[in-house]
Amino acid sequence: MNSSLEFLNLIKNQSGNKEKAKENRLVEEVKSYDFGTVIAVIDTETNWNDEVMSLGVAIADASTYKLLGKRYYVFDPECRVGGIYSNVMYYGEIKGKSMTRSDALADLKAFLNKNGIDKIFAYNAKFDYNHLPELQEFDWYDIMRIAAYKQFNTSIPAELPCCKTGRLKTGYGVEPIMHFLTGNNKYREVHNAVYDAVDELKIIELLGHPIETYECGLI
Repeated sequence: MNSSLEFLNLIKNQSGNKEKAKENRLVEEVKSYDFGTVIAVIDTETNWNDEVMSLGVAIADASTYKLLGKRYYVFDPECRVGGIYSNVMYYGEIKGKSMTRSDALADLKAFLNKNGIDKIFAYNAKFDYNHLPELQEFDWYDIMRIAAYKQFNTSIPAELPCCKTGRLKTGYGVEPIMHFLTGNNKYREVHNAVYDAVDELKIIELLGHPIETYECGLI
């Protein structure tokens, strides 16, 4: 085999390996983003003591809501207490960074600040906001404040009872909202923080509203 052909095969193999690894890589491998163009979607899982034991983050383009990458932290020793969803803490191929709470949140804050990410989104955001006081300097937006209201979510069936405000009276968690938006009634939350953060980002994408719409969901 001549040297030119060997070089071409080397490049081809490197390209294939990169594509294979792309799905599971952490966002920290991405060097930087333009200020104001990126958002973070956060989800947490708590242990039996109501302490955060894992934290998942989906990083996305603020205009297209395209997933740019993921970060996943497992808090030690909180994870050792166990919780209702401990069995899926290491679900799939995404491995969490096992760190103390203080180190994990310092790492995440440094990443968000470095990349000019000042908007955090979460479903039923008040829960995550209250459990993560270290991140309360950022602007938090509740995805549920848009997804659960018929004036914003046209996939909500007309026959379902709503309050005068337009909010569904019942059944506005992540699972039923995903059922409405996707038509897939078999969808179930994994209850792994990083997978759920990605699904909550998907809700934002499927709703299709510009980022400014979420101002009414600012905590």
